[in-house]
Amino acid sequence: MTDYKGIKTFDELIEKEYGKIGTESRNEYEESAQMFIVSEMLKEARKTANMTQEQLAIKAGTKKSYISKIENAKGNIQLSTLIRIFEKGLNKKVGLTFL
Repeated sequence: MTDYKGIKTFDELIEKEYGKIGTESRNEYEESAQMFIVSEMLKEARKTANMTQEQLAIKAGTKKSYISKIENAKGNIQLSTLIRIFEKGLNKKVGLTFL
């Protein structure tokens, strides 16, 4: 059982669970967290547009299985395809921020 005594912030909790920034386990956690965020954003945007995965796939020029993979945070996503899904499929503008 992990001891959480003395932990006061979310950042301290993440470091305790997944290691310091730059470690392999922390990088894996950060990647999966980002994938989860993207998957939820896509699901919400698609539902707001009242579209099925199939409809979105057709409009974006991809496959339903690819939309499903993204929405379930599985597999690798090509950035160009993700942008096309949001921009062509959902009429959303995509902006990137690098920290």
